[in-house]
Amino acid sequence: MDEPPAEPQHYFTAQPAAPEERRRITVRLAGRELDVEVASGIFSPGRLDLGTQVLLRSVPPLPDGPRADGTARQLLDLGCGWGPVALTQAAQRPEADVWALDVNERALDLTRRNAVAAGAPRLRAARPDDVPDDVRFDAIWSNPPIRVGKAALHAMLERWLPRLTPDGAAHLVVQRNLGADSLQAWADDRLEGLTTARAASAKGFRVLEVRRDG
Repeated sequence: MDEPPAEPQHYFTAQPAAPEERRRITVRLAGRELDVEVASGIFSPGRLDLGTQVLLRSVPPLPDGPRADGTARQLLDLGCGWGPVALTQAAQRPEADVWALDVNERALDLTRRNAVAAGAPRLRAARPDDVPDDVRFDAIWSNPPIRVGKAALHAMLERWLPRLTPDGAAHLVVQRNLGADSLQAWADDRLEGLTTARAASAKGFRVLEVRRDG
């Protein structure tokens, strides 16, 4: 992520130590203005951060309609913060199930509130362990918490990226000077059965695309 606080655990923890100072801001997501609730102790509490803006401008259209077996598409926002990525997914594909994951309970509460305000009943803000093991994702979008350290970041990606459907794709935005190219090389080398490529580059950020081989 491109605007972490001085102490990464300030937002990448279940119970942030920072006082909870809530306020409302207006952002433009999926072509419409939304009044959302934000708070201290989460990622980018004051605005829609630049990295997420680059991600949302760069991702391809989400898969449309149900799956071939008639079940709903499953979409994932990995590291949801107050929910801008998940809210965008839900607005673009209201018929899909959107999972907004975070370890930060304050962020999850905000995302739930913002989903209600936005009229997104199929958006579920959840902790990672709350997602059933058999759920597979048609699309994963993420502005991952780079500054939590390589071990934690790699473990997170190794857990979730292999849960793509055969024709699914993940898109991650990473600041170039925070190791986007090295992360691409690591992912391409370590994520078995997946191929990672650069999909876009803008304003000092790379957008990496991860797909299944073949």
